[in-house]
Amino acid sequence: MMETLLAICLGIGLSAACGFRVFVPMLIAGVAARAGWVTLSDGFDWLDSWPAITACAVATALEIGAYYVPWLDNALDSIASPFAVIAGVIVSAACIHDIDPLLKWSLAIIAGGGTAGTIKLGVAGLRLSSTSFTGGLGNSIVSTVEWITSTIMSVLSILLPILAAILAVAMVAILVRFAIHAASALARRRKETTVS
Repeated sequence: MMETLLAICLGIGLSAACGFRVFVPMLIAGVAARAGWVTLSDGFDWLDSWPAITACAVATALEIGAYYVPWLDNALDSIASPFAVIAGVIVSAACIHDIDPLLKWSLAIIAGGGTAGTIKLGVAGLRLSSTSFTGGLGNSIVSTVEWITSTIMSVLSILLPILAAILAVAMVAILVRFAIHAASALARRRKETTVS
């Protein structure tokens, strides 16, 4: 039972990391599985193969570098959002084992994909705000924080999965609260503009 809980927490933590960068958690999970620190679920043995690790390493380098290109970073957020959800589902499903497949995939889709998607949308909103307020000059700082956070979250997920899952849930809660606050502030502004 405890092993299953740790596997679920590992999946949620890695999914949160996918919300910051799609390929960093997949690379770290593959390396960790190759080193024997993580047990992969049946059907996900490919993740710790050398071709997959090499592909994830190249994709990680390209993804990190592309987010430093001023006009490309915001465009990448649009493209990367669905891929972050898919990556969140994959890493969750890869980590969760020894439970009913229906429960496994439900957790992977809802908890894994939902966590990755929520964080990705929140970070994309932060980048848009940075673009608006700094003319894009602050986006490199946002990009740096994102890939460092993704790396830290991925490593933390492997070393302390329960703590990583708690942090992931906290991040999602903060982002949802921020989104609700931003939506209500926007609605108030629109109402004031309409009245005046």
